[in-house]
This record gives sequence, structure tokens and C-alpha cells, in this order.
Amino acid sequence: MRASRREFMTWVTASGISLSLSRLAAAQEPSFAARETLPGRNHWNPASGGLGRIDGSPKVTGAKLYASDFRAADMPGWPQTTSHALLVRAPDASRVYLGLDLARLDGPLKPHVVVTADEVAKANLTVPDFYAGDLFCPVGKTPLYLGQPLAMLIFDSFDAFDRARLAFRDGTLVQFGDETGPVEGENYGAFRFTRVAGPTPQSPDVYSPILAGWVSPGRMQHSPLPVWEPYARETSKPYGKAARYGEAIRAELTGTDPDLLVLDRRFETQSVDPMFLETESGLGWYDGRSRKLELVLGIQSPYEGAEAIATLLSKAKAAFKPKHIEADFAYMGGGFGGRDHTPFILYVTLAAIFFPGRPVRLAHDRFQQFQGGIKRHAFKMHTRIGISRKTGKITAFAADHVLDGGGLQNFSTNVATVAAAAAIGIYDIPKVDVTTVALHSRGVTAGSMRGYGTVQTMTALETLIDEAAAALPLDPIAFRRRNALAPDGRTMMGNRYTVSVRTLELLDKLEAHPIWTARAAEKARPKRDGIVVGTGVACVTKDYGTGADCSMGRIEIDPQGRISIACDQPEMGNGMGTALASRVAIHIGGLADEVALGQLDAFGALALVTSGNSYTMDQATQDAVEKNSRWVPAISSATAASNGAHVGTHAAAEAARVIFRFGLWPAALALWNIPATDHRAEQWAEARWQEGRLVFADLPPLSLPDLAAKAHAARLVTGAMTHCFSRWAFASATFPIQDKRYRAEADALAVRHGAGPFERVARVAVAFPPTSNNRIGTTFGAQCGTVVRVEIDRTSGAIRIAKAYSVVECGRALVPEVVRGQAQGGFAMGVGYTLLETLPLYEGGPGNGQWNLGQYVVARGSDLPLHDLEIELLPPVSADEPPKGIAEVVMIPVVPAILNAIFDATGHRFYSLPVTPTMLKGALA
Repeated sequence: MRASRREFMTWVTASGISLSLSRLAAAQEPSFAARETLPGRNHWNPASGGLGRIDGSPKVTGAKLYASDFRAADMPGWPQTTSHALLVRAPDASRVYLGLDLARLDGPLKPHVVVTADEVAKANLTVPDFYAGDLFCPVGKTPLYLGQPLAMLIFDSFDAFDRARLAFRDGTLVQFGDETGPVEGENYGAFRFTRVAGPTPQSPDVYSPILAGWVSPGRMQHSPLPVWEPYARETSKPYGKAARYGEAIRAELTGTDPDLLVLDRRFETQSVDPMFLETESGLGWYDGRSRKLELVLGIQSPYEGAEAIATLLSKAKAAFKPKHIEADFAYMGGGFGGRDHTPFILYVTLAAIFFPGRPVRLAHDRFQQFQGGIKRHAFKMHTRIGISRKTGKITAFAADHVLDGGGLQNFSTNVATVAAAAAIGIYDIPKVDVTTVALHSRGVTAGSMRGYGTVQTMTALETLIDEAAAALPLDPIAFRRRNALAPDGRTMMGNRYTVSVRTLELLDKLEAHPIWTARAAEKARPKRDGIVVGTGVACVTKDYGTGADCSMGRIEIDPQGRISIACDQPEMGNGMGTALASRVAIHIGGLADEVALGQLDAFGALALVTSGNSYTMDQATQDAVEKNSRWVPAISSATAASNGAHVGTHAAAEAARVIFRFGLWPAALALWNIPATDHRAEQWAEARWQEGRLVFADLPPLSLPDLAAKAHAARLVTGAMTHCFSRWAFASATFPIQDKRYRAEADALAVRHGAGPFERVARVAVAFPPTSNNRIGTTFGAQCGTVVRVEIDRTSGAIRIAKAYSVVECGRALVPEVVRGQAQGGFAMGVGYTLLETLPLYEGGPGNGQWNLGQYVVARGSDLPLHDLEIELLPPVSADEPPKGIAEVVMIPVVPAILNAIFDATGHRFYSLPVTPTMLKGALA
């Protein structure tokens, strides 16, 4: 079978640099490519129900390669020797940086090249907007944040690099001068989300973000935080109206109404590290003679990464400006959001162009990853909730969120808004007012991470809900059920979900589970001396997708029925390859023989173009540019925001549908001798695959190889590639194929007939989601509930999670074992976040370069109920329900469920994370 990388897509940037992007295996010898390409059905490792991971065997045998595995000798055509770069970062952000003391690095330890802010300026490099800020702190300035890069040292040998790395570890080679205090910076964003519902669930809202748009205060009044309320009296639209409604809601929550239970609480969550197993690494080689730059990277956002690199070099002086960039994307050993829009790739690029002719590897060790890697935002939340004592219904909610974004903006604004939109979780609350502000600080930069703001705000919410239930008093699950958002209810943004909402089913499952039903008996059952027992529950929802999600999929079948899949989405431990193979098999009846991920050069036949910003574009602009049948709002997006199963597999599924409809189905009709005029010829949607054979009516089943052979012989459609775009709904278009007009949830299509080349099919009509959808916030959501039982030792404060159960609503589970694996991993991450992991934000924190796993404790097997964790998946509501994104939601309820269990055991509520044995011991004293 031919390799899946067949066409070489290039495009030319305005700067005159051509780009090509590929999955790394595409450039290798067949034996190496076999290790990089997911092996498909030949290495399918069955689990229960005949399901499994197509990359399982390569992972456990060590055959699967990651970005950190590569050296120059592994790359065909490269020089054989690898040089090594050391990124020196600032351990102090309150004094003037004076430079590096390199005198101690003499003789063989002397670096061949030292790259500083001066060299970057002389090379005339351009920092992409997303990464705005100094790539290196200039000498004579105070570093903007802890961990800011100061210089890059490049060494010809690994030994010199390794010894220099150890010499720099204690920070003494970095020189500082006068104390200045931290650099003050503008806040990254401030928003207010206010909703007042109409008098009935069917009535339109009085006010909501979907009606009025998102609003921000017009000025900060020289305060570290926005002054939200006085400004409301000084202005009108758009902020003043939201503020007036918001302040009225807050006035109701003063606690003066005896019939209203009001709880006013403050909650804090900590900064943590994503702790992916593979630290960030990359490899680059700039051939100064041919002016070609080649890179090996492992990131979640290949397309964005390539664009950022092209922008970085777009105006560079001739010696530093390549004519061509080839970016190869290898698999990564974990992402959790921390490899989405990471600035690390810019420094890999710098290492290559400042040491031309020699391949250079830049790789973090764990100390450096802690010092410079993206962190989870620390939150401070002040929340007020009002509940009618008579009805047990929540009437009003108000919250103020402050999150620490660290030294660069990264995704802080987005995390703030997502967290605010998630602040009321699964509940129907008619009056809501939430303010949020993302702060600049001298801390290590915070950005995307699993849970993306939602785990912080829903932890505060679900512990508050439990406290309210106890105060009323009502059963915790009954209270949740009474206030749960109906499937057709409106969220705090004022929109309705466009997917299934099954919260009540989850609550029923939680309520009926033995962990919950036996909670009183377990507390009463005699335990060994000093052990107290508690049970806790939580139920949450999490949006998935970003509102500007894309994927590209390419499917081909050869005459023997062997299937090849190529997709632009990278694999980051989320089972993307297995999910793709499973979803495609639904439509064309067989598991793929190979699956190639992270490919951007396999879709040249689509000839896509884009323009503008898909998040901020107005409708008139979109209406005008979409007349170009090659135009799409965005070409490719990161594997992030739990969009893998929902968006990442969608384009491949649509391509598979085209192959079936215009290739395998006509082949079947020919084999069954059914003419086109027969009414059965149009009943293709009624055909089904059973054990690799196509079944229809009472006709003889047909095997995939027979169908494929016929499709090739008749030059029917044997390959298809599509592009899809989602802005809280998928774009759809009509394409002329075989004298028919075919409607697909895709906006670009190319097909191959027989063994011929791919040819673009120009769309004749398209419906992109309206730009007003950007106001909606979210319409895609998945739900998850968790119940846990804990045992706490009074004497030591040691806590053990004895039993746990999570129930997940995930639409159609493409591979249930992968979903359960995500839930298990999410449970472990939730335990670490609740009980173990924490990073000081500033001095003494990871920015000082001294942190490693000796100080930072993650959840281990001994911290988890390895044999007493049960995961249940709700079946889909229908056979054709699409998959949902669940990688984040499975983590979130774990945290508040443990906190609620701790309260049940100790009678003490904790309002900050993590809860340590010392804190528990104190509560039980």
C-alpha cells in the first residue's frame, strides 16, 4: 500500500517564505515510518467488546517515537551530529538583569553561540501577536516575569552542554543589580456576564450576554482590579446596562430576606504544572547554503505553530531568513493543554537559525520544564448564592473571579471567560452576575490546561451547593435534581444547548450507586481506631470546542480494500488515532490499515484559503468572502478544548461518507445488478455493515475487498478529503458529484476516482455558522458525576480514597475503553489537584529553577483506588448521536466530590486547595 503522505502542500507567506508541514514519519525510510505511523488493524489489540488501541502495542514496547526521541542522525539527509542548546531563564523578577557570568564556562565548556535580546534585535525578528513580549529580557531591564528567557547558549557537544546546564541550575551565573520591584503590566482582560431570565422558562430573557454581547468596564480607575459598580452609574451602553442589572442581583443577596438562604464564601485554587511525561523538546537544522529550515516539533497546534514560526522570520535579515521551512510534527508524550500555543517552538527556531549548518536540539529537563512551562491559573473566587427556603430553588447567584495569568497573556483572557461562563455548572439560575479579571503578574506564564478555568469555578460551586443542601436541609442529590437545568433550558449566557443534556440521568445513577446508598452504614460501621469515613458527590458539565474548530480528513481505499486515514489533528495521548479508525469504520465497514496524524501537507488538493479572524469577523464580511468556494474561516486548529472526538474525527467521517455514497454503494449496486432506475438505488442510508460485510434488504452480503475492487475497476470514488469548520455548529455545503447534489457537514471536498489523482469539487452552496454564534459561549456540553468515599486517619491526617464511581455522558463512545481510560486519568489528575499538587506563584516557586519531582508531588498508585474505581458510560440517546468531547469533564467532578467527602468525614469545609494531611489533622484535632 502506498504511504499516506502523497501530496506536498505548500503555501507562500507574505514574507516570501514557503512552508510545508508534515507528520514526521512521512520523511523517513519505510521501517522508520512504520514505527511512526499508527499501524491500524494489523496491530489492533482487542479489549473487552473487541475494542482496543491501535497504538497500544507500540507504546508499551517502546516502538512508538516521540519528539524527544529524535536526534539529527535519525533524520534522512541531515548531518549526523547533534548540537545542544541551553535556554537560561530568570530566577528573579524584582531586580535589574545585568547579564550572564560566563567566565566559569571557559575552555571546553565555552558555548559556541550566545543568543540574547541584542542578537534578536539585530536579526530583525518579529514576535507573533499571540506571544507579544520580549523573547529575551534585555540587559539593563527587570525581567517581566519569573522564568523569562535571558539567553540561549548553544554547545557543539552534549558533554559541554550537560556540564553547563548543571552549572546554571543554582542561578548564580545570572547577575542582577538594583532592586526595582516587579514590573507592572496591564491586566489581560476584564468581563462581566449578567443574565436576568424572563418570568417563565419559555419567556425571552430580560437581559443576557447572547442578547447584549460580552461587556467590559471602560476604565480601571487606577486600581489593581476593575472598579465594577461605580462605573455603572456613570455610563450607559454597553457596560452600564449589565452593571445595573448585576448590582440589582447583588442587592438581593445581602441576606436581609428571612425566606432566602444566602451563602457568601471565598474559595482559592492553586497553580499547578501539567506534568506531561515528556518534557518539551525540539530539533532544528538551518542549512545556510540552501536557506532551508527543518524542524521536528511535538505540539498540539501544528498549523498555528508553523504560522508563528513564519511570522517570527518574516522580516528577518537575509542571513536569518530561510526561503523554505519544513516543519515535521512528531507524537508528543502528553499535552493536557500545555502544548497548545507554546512559545517553546520559537526558541527551537532561534537555536537553528543562530547556529546554521549544524542540527541543534533544545530540550527541557524537568527543572527547566517547571521553570518555563505553562501553568494552570490560580484563582480567587468570591461567590454568593441565594436559595428560597420554601421551594429549595436557587434564585440568584453572583461571583467575582480573579485569576493570575503570569508574565505573558497566552490564553488568560479565554480562560477567564470560559471559567465565568461555567460558573453555574449544571444549574438553572434565573439571575446571575459574574465578573472576571485576568491579571498580569511576575509569575510563570499560565495558559491552557485540562479543565481550562472550569475546574476552578465548578469546584467552588459544587462545594457551595453541598453546603447549601446541608443548611436547608435537603439531600445533596435531591437538591441538585431540583435545580438542574432542563434539556431545553438556557445557560447563563442565554443560549440553549444543541446537544443532549442528561443531568437527571446522571443524578439518578449517582443516587442509586452502592457507595452513596451505603454512606450512612459505612459511617456507622466500626473501623480501626482513629479512622473517620465520609462520602461526597458532585455533578458538572463542561463545554467542548472553542467556537473556531477545524479538522481535515483524508480517506483512501485501495483495490484490496485496505484503508488509509490521514488527519491534521495530532495525537497527544488522547487516543485520536483509534478514535479516527473507529469512526471511519462506521461508514466504510473496516478498520484502517494505517492512520497518519498531525498531517498538514496531505490536503493540497483542497486548495484552501482563509482570511480574517473567525472569532471577531462580522456577518457581512463572512457573507462576502464565502463566495470564493476555496475560502474557509480557518484552515486548521489545535487538538484542544476536548474537541478531538467531536471535531477531530468529523472531517474523516464526512470523507468516509462520500466514499461510501459515491464509491462503495454504486459498486454494491453493480454487484447486486440493481440498475440506477431501481428505487432501491436511493436507499443507501438503509444499508448496514455487519462483521465487515455490507448488508442490505435480503441481498447477499458483500465484503469490503470485493466492493473496493469493483469501485476501482469502475473508476468510482475511492478516496475523499474534506475540511470542516465548527462555530458551535458545523458548516455545511452542497457539492456536485456524479450528476447529483450532495450535502455534507463539510465546506471543502476533493475526491479521487479509481487510482487517479485527487481533484477538488467546488461547492455550489455553503452555510457557515453565523458569526453571532461567537456571542453564545457554548452550545456543546458533556456531563459527568462522581461519588467518592474517603477514610481519614485522625492521628496523621492521612487520607485514603476507598471507593469511587464516575458516570459519564459522552454521546456515542467511539471506543469505550479509551473513554474509560480518559476517565481514569482524569480521576488521578483530580486527586493530585485536590490533595497533593501546588506551586508557589512567585518567589520560591518554579520560576526559580529549583523545582523538580522531589518537591512537587503528583498522584501515584498508592493515592488512588486502583481496584475500586468504577467508570460507567451512559449509552447514546440514538444510534447516530455524534461523539462528545469528554477529556476535561471527567476530571472536574472528582475535585469537589473529594472535598464534599472530606466534609462528611470531618465536619469541616475547606475553601482552598490542596487539602494536605496537616490541614486534615488540624480539622480533626
